[in-house]
Formats: sequence, structure tokens, C-alpha cells
Amino acid sequence: MPAQFLIAGGGIAGLSCALALARGGHRAEVLEQAPAFGEIGAGIQLGPNVTRRLRALGLRDALARVAARPEMLRVRSARDGRELASLPFDTGLRRRYGAPYLCVHRADLHALLREAVCEAGEHVTLSPGVRITGVATRGGEAVCVATGSDDALAWEGDALIGADGLWSVVREQVVEGAPPPRPTGHTAWRALVEQAALPQALRSTRVEVWLGPQLHAVAYPVRGGDWLNMVVLAESSPSGDARDWDQATSLGALQSATGRMGAALQALLEAMPAWRAWTLCDRPPLAGPQEMACGRIALAGDAAHPMLPYLAQGAGMAIEDALALAEAIGDGGPQDVPAAFARYAQARWARNARVQARARRNGEIFHATGPMRLGRDLALRVGGARLLDVPWLYGG
Repeated sequence: MPAQFLIAGGGIAGLSCALALARGGHRAEVLEQAPAFGEIGAGIQLGPNVTRRLRALGLRDALARVAARPEMLRVRSARDGRELASLPFDTGLRRRYGAPYLCVHRADLHALLREAVCEAGEHVTLSPGVRITGVATRGGEAVCVATGSDDALAWEGDALIGADGLWSVVREQVVEGAPPPRPTGHTAWRALVEQAALPQALRSTRVEVWLGPQLHAVAYPVRGGDWLNMVVLAESSPSGDARDWDQATSLGALQSATGRMGAALQALLEAMPAWRAWTLCDRPPLAGPQEMACGRIALAGDAAHPMLPYLAQGAGMAIEDALALAEAIGDGGPQDVPAAFARYAQARWARNARVQARARRNGEIFHATGPMRLGRDLALRVGGARLLDVPWLYGG
């Protein structure tokens, strides 16, 4: 008998888990607190490790319709625009890792996952407007999810997957007494513009990264290359609600925190029609498999291992989690869930922890000042593509 899974959270992590489980013949119900399934934000970079797994989920053609395929990664100085290093995303890279490097709009990726889940038919049920208030187990044989102030037990399944993000409600069932996410002192500003609205000199078919003191900026094409996504990340005092990923802001607010950039980057910033912001929070890297699963409850994506965006792998690790979880379950039934979740956690925790730690370290390197900045720039000029490639990540 296939297992019945409850999945808390209908974002990229939750839908990926539902799709992977459905493809294995299991049933899943996705409980999303928002009144409708949707996604906010802008761009996502998908390294070969991620696109390879999306293809394994049967999404190769759908992804090709919405993604942009950048020609290279180029790193430059935010002060004067000088190139420091570049990595071509050519056939050599695709052959080396078995898949391309792509960029997508977050809402487009979410939409194609949702469409694929809907095509899974009776294997997946989408339930919006469900705010989880409590979780309980029944005799070690089932997991019950409560909603509403009266804690009425509304759903019951063989297992529960917490894919409910950074501020996860389910996490407390796995990591008892865990402190809330910590503010990092970093703020991210993002903007999106149609490339046709930009002067030709500002349009791009590359992933462009600018490094500056206590900040860096990233721009890359999305939506088949028709739009340009931009993010500026800087060490600045947080403002607004830390749980709000979509705060209205302005170029003036951004530049009061960062100052003016070099001419080329400054021109691109000023060409953006509107800005949104969010405060970056995270948790320490995972310390062991016990932080990803306990009995019939498992965590996936940011609920288990929130990541700073300095390795562009937050969504990627969530998608990797989904396939690893489905692989651990295999064709097992309800009685096999605890052991399968334990295998899943053992298989995933060390890689996720490594990515978390590397993202933190990248933040220090990207935002370096003084002698460390000079050493970084020299290393990039000498090491070039070799330093920008990440074989352990892309080949994993």
C-alpha cells in the first residue's frame, strides 16, 4: 500500500516533494496557508545539479519554455567595472555536468511545478488557506495536523513533510527548542525590468556579478531572456518585518545604505523601474541528520536548512531534497516511513550543511574590504574560471 503524505507548504520545496512522491506512486496532500497557490520574488539561478534533477522530474521541456540560458558568469568590480574572472556556460560545462546552467523567474518555476502536480491527478491534492497550528502523532502510526484556534484535528496521514520555509511551524517537531532564525545584518534589494525597455548597452545575456566593499550585485536574464532580474545585497541595518519577503522600497533607500556604484553599475540601478526588499535571516548549518527528520516527520528546503543567497542554491537544495526523499521512500508503505526518513536525513544533511557554510563564507568573500578584498581580486584574476566552477556542487 502506498503511503499518504501531508506536506506543509506549497512553495517550490513542497510542490517538488509532492511531484517526486507522486511519480513514485504515493499520495500527497499539500497544505498551503495562503488563500491561493502562488509565488513572489524574482529570479532563481539553477546550476546543473538542479536542472539535472528537474529533468528527472519530467520537466525538461516545460523548463526550456520559461528559462533563460546565460552564456557565462562574469565577475566584475563594483567600483570601476573591471572584469575579474569569467566562467563560460558552454557545451564543455554541460557535458561535464550533464545539464545546463539556467535562470528562471521564481513564479515561472513555481507555476510549472504546480502544473505538473495537477497533472498527477488523484495522487496529489492541493489545499490552500490552511494554517497549521499544531502537530501530533497517534501511537507512532500516523501524523495529525491541527488547524484553527480550537486545535481540531483536520488532517491525518502516514507522514508529514515540513516544507513551510524559514519560519517553519513543523520544524519544532523535529528540532525541539530551536531558536528562531537570526537576522544576519544583510538586506537584499531586487528589481525586474523588461530588457526591451533598457538601452542596448545595459541589456545582458550573462550572469553579471559586481563585488564591492560590504556589498555585491547580481543581474541575469529570465523568462527566455526577455527580462532582466537584479539583486543588490549589502550589509545594512534591517528594516520592516523580517518575515516579509516583498517590502516596497526605493533606489534612494538602497543607495543610502550602499552609496553610489561605478558608472556602468550605477546606470543599471537607475534604469530599474521599481525596487523591493527583504531582510536576510538564517540558521547555523545543520549539525546532523537529527535536524532533518524524526520518526514520521521530515523537513525539506528552508524549513530544514535556510541558506544565504551567496551560492544561489536555496531552491536547488530544496529540489535535491525532494528527489532524495522520494528515493528513500521508494515503493515502501506506511510502515516503512520512519526508516525511510532516517535514510533521507542521513543522505542529505552533510551536503546541505556544506552548502550552508559555503554560502556564509562566500558572503564574507564577496563583501571583503581592505587586504582581503585585494587578495580576493588577485585570486580571481589568476584563477579565473577554475575558481568560479564548483565541481563538488554541480556534479553532486
